This record gives sequence, structure tokens and C-alpha cells, in this order.
Amino acid sequence: MDETETLHDIEDLPDFGITLSDGCRLSARVWRPVDASDNPVPVILEYLPYRKRDGTADRDALTHPWFAERGYACVRVDMRGNGDSEGLMLDEYAPQELNDAVEVISQLAAAPWCNGNVGMMGISWGGFNGLQVASMAPEPLKAVITLCSTVDRFADDIHYKGGCLLNENLGWGATMWSYSSRAPDPALRDNWREMWLERLENEPFLPSTWLRHQRRDVYWQHGSVIENYAAIKAKVLAIGGWGDAYKNAVPQLIEALPGAKGIIGPWVHKYPHFAAPEPRIGFLQEALRWWDHWLKGTDNGVMDDPDYRAYLMHGIPPARWYTERPGQWIAEEYGATSHIPPRRLHLTDRGLSDTSGWLTASIASPLDCGAESGEYCAIWLGPEMPGDQRQDDALSACFDTAPLDVDTDLVGAPRVKLELQCDSPHGQIAVRLCDVAPDGASTRITYGLLNLTHRLDPARPEPMKPGETTAIELKLDHVAYRVPEGHRLRVAVSNSYWPLVWPTPTRHRLTLSKGEILIPTRRTSKREEHSFPPTTAAPARQTETLRARTSSRKRETDMATGVTRLIITDDFGKHWDADHGLISGSVAREEWSIHPEDPLSARGTCHWTDEMERDGIRLRTEARCQMWSDTTHFFLTARMEAYENDELVFERDHSDQIERDHL
Repeated sequence: MDETETLHDIEDLPDFGITLSDGCRLSARVWRPVDASDNPVPVILEYLPYRKRDGTADRDALTHPWFAERGYACVRVDMRGNGDSEGLMLDEYAPQELNDAVEVISQLAAAPWCNGNVGMMGISWGGFNGLQVASMAPEPLKAVITLCSTVDRFADDIHYKGGCLLNENLGWGATMWSYSSRAPDPALRDNWREMWLERLENEPFLPSTWLRHQRRDVYWQHGSVIENYAAIKAKVLAIGGWGDAYKNAVPQLIEALPGAKGIIGPWVHKYPHFAAPEPRIGFLQEALRWWDHWLKGTDNGVMDDPDYRAYLMHGIPPARWYTERPGQWIAEEYGATSHIPPRRLHLTDRGLSDTSGWLTASIASPLDCGAESGEYCAIWLGPEMPGDQRQDDALSACFDTAPLDVDTDLVGAPRVKLELQCDSPHGQIAVRLCDVAPDGASTRITYGLLNLTHRLDPARPEPMKPGETTAIELKLDHVAYRVPEGHRLRVAVSNSYWPLVWPTPTRHRLTLSKGEILIPTRRTSKREEHSFPPTTAAPARQTETLRARTSSRKRETDMATGVTRLIITDDFGKHWDADHGLISGSVAREEWSIHPEDPLSARGTCHWTDEMERDGIRLRTEARCQMWSDTTHFFLTARMEAYENDELVFERDHSDQIERDHL
């Protein structure tokens, strides 16, 4: 902190009510200067379904009071139907959610303690709806800081990638099945039991909703700001992490929105002032400069910052988890990466070459290829990162360069062009760009997926014609990565990627006849091109640990049946909040199983246990779900059980059968 900086005394309002026009009361936690009514301040809004009382309390404590001490009113709102707010949630990013947000912004801007200017800040869900609300252009919304978000809900969220069905569609759907069924805090609501039972009765099982939209239809166009960037008038600072699923939006927003700035670090799905892997940055100071300029009119030079600041990761051995990534910060003054020239390499029977040659590769990967893919969206700080790719490489067609004679900086989104045949109407392809060390260790640099029926238009899939050569193109995820001298680049191609992606209904074989990859290759950076202030934060939330947090990921193979399983357990522990006395805890479990030769053996199972205790009241929910398929349909089951003082007070079963649509 600047020694000359004067901090405001602040007040903390834990259950500030915002009553919408239909009478629904939303619960907010507000941190604001005590003199805000005499000296109005801008508002920073974070608007989420993730329960401010217990779900995001740790990160809220580190973040919002810090801004409030520097002259802002920070308002953390539980969305309708979640946490301590009334009403029911219908879906993610539903029109009701966004309309409620616009109404909240209008009310906050009109409050006597607000100067009329509002900013929205959020990560993941809050990063999404910040952009979506900005596209509705409410007049008081002047600036947005969006972290780990997307501009295209179909192409770049947890549902589909390249038209392939991500297993995260079920995994995160199970998370929301659990989160939104939890009770309000009984200390805040006399009618908490009535609210809880209403939620339990009406909570949608969202995987069923999402799976009914297997192509890019109007459902996904809604909330995808790529449909009309020009609608966004607020100024956007976009932030992401290379260890996260959501990194593509940052360069996309920079190159689409005038005045947008972007930062990508080495992090997983966390705010950068407490994220991993390190190095972290002084995110709060960077955000404060953005808010001061756009919400207070301070001429602080923030718009002179480079448009794009990215952490260039140096190639190191692959690991399931990193506490730190060696590297350096690079900066592009104007634009993001579209101006960086590509290096063209050809896929040939001799390897990956600067010159073209014969290509006759045949690909029929076992269905458990992808075991080293890691989590689609690393978030829980367990062993979630991609491991050594040699196991998956052995099940793929691989194309290597000769050892590189210099360090090579790859910055941007590689593009792959292939000509191929598929012996089935349905097929999928996964392409990985890897860094192969002299000892053979293979590190995944970036990857891309494509459902081959989506090759022309994700809104209008078309079956492949067996025996016919087809040209396809797919883009790999953005990255900034240095391949060390003496290492080789490898392109690995498979036609399965489990457990990241659900398999096609039948086995299929791909035959490649031509291929190339265009890799944006930047001049080699010789120094740090940008620096950030050191990490700071408000004091941490005070809790007592009643059960420690643990994470486990195990793979096993049944030697009798050949079925392989990935078994995941994330115990988030159990904690007592020293501020308000609520006890809360949760455990998430997932299992993904498949036989390497049978796509119809694929099965996903999820189970969340959530606990809440206060003043002799003990509440628990058990949220379970499963998914499997045959050649024509997906099958889903889900069950919710709710207990009060260990007595079953609610149970509900859900089952669904959904036709496969070119998947």
C-alpha cells in the first residue's frame, strides 16, 4: 500500500435487501465507506448463485473490503433462488437472471450513497453475466472486469467444445444440482424451511436442459456476446489463466472491443491475487486502476497499458500439479495475437516438417485415450493438470519435428488443417500440440476438439460420408509457451479423448491424407516486458476447521472386464465461521468409466454431500446423478435427498431420455 494512501473506515452489511419489481427480495452483502451517504461512491457489483454466506465467503473477504476501504461500495448479490435470496432460478444466464441484474444496477445507481456509476466484476459465472449484462447496456454500467469467462456459450463453455459433448456438462450440472438446493441460513430467514423446500421441489436438473441443445441454436446464441460485440458499451478488462478452461475470451475481447485490455497468467480458475500456480499479481491494484479511471474519472494512465499482457510459460516437465510455473511476462501494445505470424508445419509420414510430403496415417484410438488430459476446468487445487502425454501419445498418430535449434515462443491459437476420411457417419478428432523433452517426456501445450459432423456449421451438423475425403479445420486453444532449445514439437491426433469428451456411438477409423498446423511464433522474448505490483489482499476470513480439505484422483483397471475408471473425490472440508457462526461443509465425488473397445460402456456418476449446522439445526443434502447412452439416446437419472437433523424431509427423482443429435 502507498504510505500516503488514506483509507476509509467501512461498514459491513451482511443481509442488505434489494426488492425487485415483482416483489422478490434478493440478499446482498455490502461493504462501503461509513460516510458514503454524505460522500457518494461508485458501486462494484458481483452477482452470483454461489452463496455469499458460505460458498464464496473466503474470496469475498480477501477482495471486497479492500476496494471499500479505497472508496467503493462493494455489493455481493445472491441471485434469485440461491443463498439467502428469495425466488427460484430457472437456468444459467436466463433472461430473468439478466433482467434482474439490470434492475439491481438501476436501484444501486439511484441509492443516495452511490455516485451513479456502477462496475460489474466476476469470475466464471460472474464473468459471464458481467459481459452479458454489459451487452444490455444499462446506462449506469460504465466498466466490467471479467475473469475466466467466454464470448461464445456453445463453443467455449463447459457444455460442448468443437461440437463434442464435454463430460463437464454432467459434472458441473451436478455441482449446480447441489449448490442451488442448499437452504438459506436459518439465522437470516424465519421462513428458511419454506424457502428450502420450495427450492428442492423446483430446482431444475440442468444437464437435461443443456443436453437438449446439441447444436449451436438460439439457446446458445442467447448470452453469447460474440453475436453482437457492438452492444457492449462498458469498458472491459478481461483476465484469464493458462491453467483454466477459459483463456480464449481474453484475446477475442481485446480484438473486438475498443479500449479493452487483457491479462493472462499461469493460473487455474481463481482470482489472480490468490491463484495457483504462481507467480500471482497485484490484481486488486490493477482492478483499482480500472475502476478509478472509468468510475471516478481519474486520469491514471491505465489506458496507456499494453492491450495484451500474457505470461509466457517456459517448458518444464509435465506434472499433475504445479505450485509455480517458470516464465516471464510479455506484452503486446496493440491488439492481442492476430498479428503474430504463423509458422507452417506439415504433417507427413516422416514427421512434422517445414516441407510437405506423403501422409497415410490411420487412427483408431482406444476409447480410454485421453487419460492424461486432466480436468477440463482446473479449479479445486487438486492433481487436476494434464499429466505426461506419453501414454496418450502411444494411442495417437504422432508427428514430431527435429530438435529445435533455438528457444521458440508460441503465442496465439494454432490452427490445424486436415484432409481425411472417416469410415462412419459420426466421428470426432482431438489434436494436441506437445513439447517433447530429450528424455521423451511429453507436455501438452494446447489442444482442440472437433465433432466431424460440425465441420461446416455447428448450427447445422451433417453426417460424414464414409470413404469420401473431407477437408476440416480446427483451432486449438490460445497459449503463450516457450519450447526450449533441443526439445521437439509434437502434433498428436486421436479420435477419442476420454474422460474429457463423450464418445461417438460406434467405433470409427480416420485416415489422414494431408495436414498442416499453423503455429503463431513470436520473436523470442529476452526480458520481462511488463511488471505488476505485488500481491495484496484484505485480511482472510476467520474460520475454525472441523474437517480438513483433501483431494484425490485415482485411475483403476478391472483386469477381468477391461473397464477403466477415473475416481475423483474432493472433500472441501467442514468449517465454522467465526463471524456469524454458521457451520458448512461439502464433499464431491465423480466416477467416469469406459471399456477401451466399447463406446456404449461409457458412464458418468456424480454425488455431492452438503452440510449446514446452526443452533441445533443440522441440514444435509445428498445430490446424485448418472449418465449413459446407447446408439440413439442419452439417459440421465438424478436423485435429491434432504435431511433435517438426520431425518429425511424431502426426496425427489428425475429421469430423462434424450435423442442423440449428431453426437
